[in-house]
Amino acid sequence: MAAPGPVTPGAPFEPAQPPVIEGFSPSIYSTQESFKEKFLRKTRENPMVPIGCLGTAAALTYGLYCFHRGQSHCSQLMMRTRIAAQGFTVAAILLGLAASAMKSRS
Repeated sequence: MAAPGPVTPGAPFEPAQPPVIEGFSPSIYSTQESFKEKFLRKTRENPMVPIGCLGTAAALTYGLYCFHRGQSHCSQLMMRTRIAAQGFTVAAILLGLAASAMKSRS
């Protein structure tokens, strides 16, 4: 049996970078996207999710403001509105996932 040749070490392991796997591309896009570009792309794909998030944040903020001022009725109404906005956001996420699954299928 022949002895194996000398092993040359490859690139040193870099924990900050994803591992390189032959034949696997972690992104379907040819160029790296910045955070802003990715955010805008995702917002264009499913615009209801950011709207639901903003509605949730607005209801929470105003509800906390009413609670601080001692307006318990308004505070309770805003907390219920927040729950409805969260439900809207979750439904928008699920519908967006279903739509993208159907689009990739055809």
